[in-house]
Amino acid sequence: MNGSRRNNKNNNEEKKENMDRWLVTYADLITLLMIFFVLMYTMSQVDVKKYKAVVNSISIVLTGQAISVLDTQGPSLAEGLSGQQIPEGEGEIPANQGQLQEVKNLIQEFIETQDLELGSGETGGKTTKLGEYIVVYEQERGLVISFKDTLLFASGSDELTPQARSIIRQVGEALKDLPNYIRVEGHTDNLPIHTARFPSNWELSVLRASNVVHVLQDEGGIPPDRLSIIGYGEYRPLVPNEDDLSRAMNRRVDIVILKQKYDYFEPPSIE
Repeated sequence: MNGSRRNNKNNNEEKKENMDRWLVTYADLITLLMIFFVLMYTMSQVDVKKYKAVVNSISIVLTGQAISVLDTQGPSLAEGLSGQQIPEGEGEIPANQGQLQEVKNLIQEFIETQDLELGSGETGGKTTKLGEYIVVYEQERGLVISFKDTLLFASGSDELTPQARSIIRQVGEALKDLPNYIRVEGHTDNLPIHTARFPSNWELSVLRASNVVHVLQDEGGIPPDRLSIIGYGEYRPLVPNEDDLSRAMNRRVDIVILKQKYDYFEPPSIE
């Protein structure tokens, strides 16, 4: 009888011990699940500004154009990013857009009214309007001031003519009060060049852009930490290089005043 009671007592203790083990395991599982869902929630909180910056960066690299968000339709983990463009704000005017428009109007007036003296030779003694050699237009990335290479350089050279230096200086003076980053881009046609100074069109495009930057800084008064240089060689043509006319269109130097929303693409200054 006593033995039977002892056996029952032992069985009850084993059952209670097994029950305790099960509860501990269950509690551990619930804790892990809670941690998992907290992590998932934290990861789902996308910084929209950084997300848009990444998307724009990828788009510029792949297509040469920036977009606000993904063009494709479909669901998204980030609220408000389901393939629809995110507006800057209802009726909101982008930062310093008014300044950019004033600069655009000022430069447009300058190139439309300024007379350009043509060089000696067949066209010696003649004048034309500067607007035939400079085009101003807007892109998603900002305001572009595009110079035909014949306005700035002799054929196959990177040295600016005195007249070109004067024009770039005046453009720089119009831009110096803008807080925007300014990128100077050199472009060539697809005709090969191979000299000691220019082993290829890469070097020619970079040095042409570099000389324009020096004038913008030294004579136009633009702070150097707002300037950058890119040489694209022959690889960013406006039109296919099919004849002399199309090649002339592709030989250019572009001054690009970047919109301020692209500031986070530029390396920060330590000063």
